[in-house]
Amino acid sequence: MSFPPFLVSLSLGLLAGAALTIAARPAKGPERPAYPKPPRGTQVDVYHGTEVADPFRSLENPDAPETRKWVKAENALTEKFLSAVPERAQFRRRLRDLWSYESCGVPVREGGRLFFTRHDGSSNQPRLFVVDANDAAPRLLLDPNVLAKDGTVALASWSVSRDGRHVAWGATNGGSDWTEWRVRDVMTGRDGPDLLRWVKFSSASWARDGSGFYYARYDEPKAGQERAAVLKNQKLYFHQLGTAQEEDDEVYARPDAPEYGFEPSVSDDGRYLVLHVWRGTDRRNRLYYQDLGEKPRTMVRLLDGFDALYEFVGNDGPVFYLRTDKDAPRGKVVAVDTRLAAERKPAVRTLVAEGTESIEGARLVGGRLVLLVMKDATHRVRLHALDGTFEKEISLPGAGTVSGLTGRRDDGETFYAFTSFTSPPAVFRFDFAANASSVFHQPKLPFDPSPYETVQLFVTSRDGTKVPVFLVEKKGLVRDGSHEALLTGYGGFGVSMTPSFSPATIAWLERGGVFAQACLRGGSEYGEEWHRAGMLAKRQNVFDDFIAAAEGLVKEKVTSSPRLAISGASNGGLLVGAVLNQRPELFGAAIAAVGVMDMLRFPRFTIGWGWTSEYGSPEKEGDFQVLRAYSPLHNLKKGLAYPAVLVTTGDHDDRVVPGHSFKYAAALQEAQGGEAPVLLRVETRAGHGAGKPRSLQIDEAADSLAFLTEVLRRKIES
Repeated sequence: MSFPPFLVSLSLGLLAGAALTIAARPAKGPERPAYPKPPRGTQVDVYHGTEVADPFRSLENPDAPETRKWVKAENALTEKFLSAVPERAQFRRRLRDLWSYESCGVPVREGGRLFFTRHDGSSNQPRLFVVDANDAAPRLLLDPNVLAKDGTVALASWSVSRDGRHVAWGATNGGSDWTEWRVRDVMTGRDGPDLLRWVKFSSASWARDGSGFYYARYDEPKAGQERAAVLKNQKLYFHQLGTAQEEDDEVYARPDAPEYGFEPSVSDDGRYLVLHVWRGTDRRNRLYYQDLGEKPRTMVRLLDGFDALYEFVGNDGPVFYLRTDKDAPRGKVVAVDTRLAAERKPAVRTLVAEGTESIEGARLVGGRLVLLVMKDATHRVRLHALDGTFEKEISLPGAGTVSGLTGRRDDGETFYAFTSFTSPPAVFRFDFAANASSVFHQPKLPFDPSPYETVQLFVTSRDGTKVPVFLVEKKGLVRDGSHEALLTGYGGFGVSMTPSFSPATIAWLERGGVFAQACLRGGSEYGEEWHRAGMLAKRQNVFDDFIAAAEGLVKEKVTSSPRLAISGASNGGLLVGAVLNQRPELFGAAIAAVGVMDMLRFPRFTIGWGWTSEYGSPEKEGDFQVLRAYSPLHNLKKGLAYPAVLVTTGDHDDRVVPGHSFKYAAALQEAQGGEAPVLLRVETRAGHGAGKPRSLQIDEAADSLAFLTEVLRRKIES
């Protein structure tokens, strides 16, 4: 499991061009809320001889009656606070306007048909469309909005057979990571009898002949364990089209290594099943393969050392092209002759060597290596011949983020999306013969980006490391410390914080605020060394980097501490909790979303064990000492004045279980020595964030904006 990029940046917005009037109000002194009383126990755990109290242990069970009662009371308190903010309804209206643009996913072409998702701007979920021929109009193929009245069923993943006749599609419900797969006939638009359950963290990869597809699943959890069961022993299966799941062939399993997971990929020529073998969130992996023409088929452990990242890019028969960071922290592309590897002879040949910029992705499309390259947290796309020779760089609209680059080896085109902080994702088609890009879909938004600019500054962290920070602000903004700023970050799991678009960010800018995004160690903006400099025992570097970014904004008079808000989601929620404990006086407000807050018990829930490669394990004494030193839950100081904090989570979250946020909110409310409010907002219809309905995204953003508006106003007035 990893934290998807769309979760790592919680950006919040306010007013836009069609002016929103901020109501004038008389100065009001802070009032300390009367917090609901949480269930409290006397639990004490012993870690390596150290006693650690866990008085709110019972809140780990979201279904317990006392937990539900407390959550209901917390939501009522938060609603009472937010409903008194005059701007809340205005924010919601404006956000609906800003979110109403039509967007398009990156297309995939199979069997002469073009498939893509499209969001009309008014529904909760994007729909899947197909274009049957080049001159045909798009045809609706699948609409997840009809699967649930409240829009909480989402199209999580989809895969088209090579002949373009069938689409395997996976849906999630209420934000859970559990995915149910079905198969739709493209011509009739109807689903067949196929129903695959207990699938998590797996895509579907079709056999070349369209007879079925490979996927990975877990054993069915015991009754009542679907949300909290620890996930191990994933197995790889082949599903024959039109048959029951019980008849699926088990292709590969490793009962001797229950932490292994499997991501299948069938090569473009259909000859090989390539298996990326993963373990938790460790970026290192193993690479196995089967020759599908062999009988009997055997799984060959091609690269089994778990010593680096190995990503299958494509192949020329038995020669595999791979992206790897083996002895190249910023990445390289190599060719591996599997015949020589089987004979234990030197088999690896470097095609594109490591450079000063990191290679973040690679595809084999149009007979070329298409490389996604990172420079100071922005993307470039470069084309290389199969011998590694550089050919050209695809021209992009500016400094931003590229995604997609779909296509197969013999295709004459590739599709990709480009986005920046002030422009929503536009989709382009690159024609290899014409050597040029053209617009496939350009969103139209009721917003003029021309008054705004994105600049990048570099701050110095405590150990002297230069850390990049994006600033998005109005051109000519006078830096006098008077502007409100929202700073976000992530810093973990090798996730790069590149520019991304959010309507809420736009609204924040139009109100006069500054949006800042820090590219912290723990990400992969500068390759694997940058990632490893922020993990395990070096985790404090991440917090130091974020604090340096905040101090830099104040020093440069972009903002001032009373006007500085911070936000983060998931691993970024952990970031927010940790820096609030270490430097509470530096910030005026904070939003911690679906955060990992209990660093001593995270491995006990769902896929949490998989994060130990990033964080360390509390079962190891050395790791325990590190985790205990920064765990947001365990480093609160009773009586200390903390800034205003909004903690958000979903009671359906089965990735970062809500107990993290519940326990942290209860403990922070108890510890708060100041008057600033500590509020908990629990979404009862969604989970970690993936597939969240548009209406719920708008509601959450509006509530967050109302919270920041009110608490920053109080902070400045006081």
